Amino acid sequence: MLDLSSHWSGLAAVAIFIIAYGFVIFEEPLHLRKSKPVLLAAGLIWALIGIAYAMAGKADAAHEHALAVIEEYGELFLFLLVAITYVNTLEERRVFEVLRAKFTSLGLSYRQLFWLTGALAFLLSGVLDNLTTALIMGAVVLAVGGRSRRFTAVSCVSLVVAANAGGAFTPFGDITTLMVWQKGKLSFWEFFDLFIPAFVNWLVPALIMHFAVPSTRPDTQIDRSRMKPGAIGVVVLFTLTIVTAISFKNLLHLPPALGMMLGLGYLQTWSYALQRGAARYKNEDMVLDSFAQIARVEWDTLLFFFGILFAVGGLGVLGYLTLVSDVLYAGLGPTIANIVVGVLSAIVDNIPLMYAVLNMNPPMNDGQWLLITLTCGVGGSLLSIGSAAGVALMGQSKGIYTFASHLRWSWAIALGYAASIAMHFLVNASLFK
Repeated sequence: MLDLSSHWSGLAAVAIFIIAYGFVIFEEPLHLRKSKPVLLAAGLIWALIGIAYAMAGKADAAHEHALAVIEEYGELFLFLLVAITYVNTLEERRVFEVLRAKFTSLGLSYRQLFWLTGALAFLLSGVLDNLTTALIMGAVVLAVGGRSRRFTAVSCVSLVVAANAGGAFTPFGDITTLMVWQKGKLSFWEFFDLFIPAFVNWLVPALIMHFAVPSTRPDTQIDRSRMKPGAIGVVVLFTLTIVTAISFKNLLHLPPALGMMLGLGYLQTWSYALQRGAARYKNEDMVLDSFAQIARVEWDTLLFFFGILFAVGGLGVLGYLTLVSDVLYAGLGPTIANIVVGVLSAIVDNIPLMYAVLNMNPPMNDGQWLLITLTCGVGGSLLSIGSAAGVALMGQSKGIYTFASHLRWSWAIALGYAASIAMHFLVNASLFK
């Protein structure tokens, strides 16, 4: 690998990346989808790499570097494609709508709903991704919040923290944990060592925010939503798909994405069975078009991942990740470096940060790899713009949950961040040896 960090091609690549990421940060006011600038940046950065390596007579080396990034993205893409398709199918079968209806009819107080929605967001995020979890539970909070803007605003803050924290202790909870698992830095079961630290990350600010939630009860709402036929089957197959992916990785030593694609085959078979049942029983609600659910995949997100992974991977090929690794991990040490990266994820998306760390590949024990998994997963909760969950809830709540309403509780979230790190060092001390 050539060191092009001071070469004209390297400097131009850094400028392109900064400009593109500036467009990502201002996605909302510019009305420019985040995938567009990073796709352009990734292509330009690799064009510069190709030119620089060709001039040095090492075009084949650049080709090999590009293939390595393509392989990493391909695994991530296939895994996410199946996971998102299943989530879309659960939504189409009205599973989430029924869940929301159950909450609105329980007749609980605002404080009880605050804790119940937060706890469920924490647990669901370990299976679903943090964005989907935040949107589902956000719909529940908005439905039961009614006239209490204070309950809705505070509960949304709790949901963001809970969804991000819950996504940190399983390989499926966040893109960053998935990348760490697929890279082989941690085994599947090691992620669950973060359960207590992640729970503390949500619990500390939730205890503080509890007193800001009204103690009154909202009006009970009756909603008779029902799931479509075959919904339970989709839930079972989604669970089986996750088990299959884990088995492919742990037992067969094959990429988990292959197990997920087998799981997509389960869904396709189930949709065919439902189609046949719909024709037999003349029940249109049974019809499940699995290809329509694949078409509903959020391509802006998947293409954003492509652009970010290739742009950051390109900066690594140019030599910049080695420089950053020397400054952070060799200069400050892994503990401080991992905590700093977590704080930075409140400003810069955690995906490029984690991808950069994985490409730096600093020598760290399992305790430190768990630490960066924790901090990179929960650090985005410090600001509403620090995670996809926060950004999505701001759009969903229509001005009730805002950047300012979240910032009001950032000090409490920071206490939770510090407490979770301390708890990790306490309960997982043996992993740092």
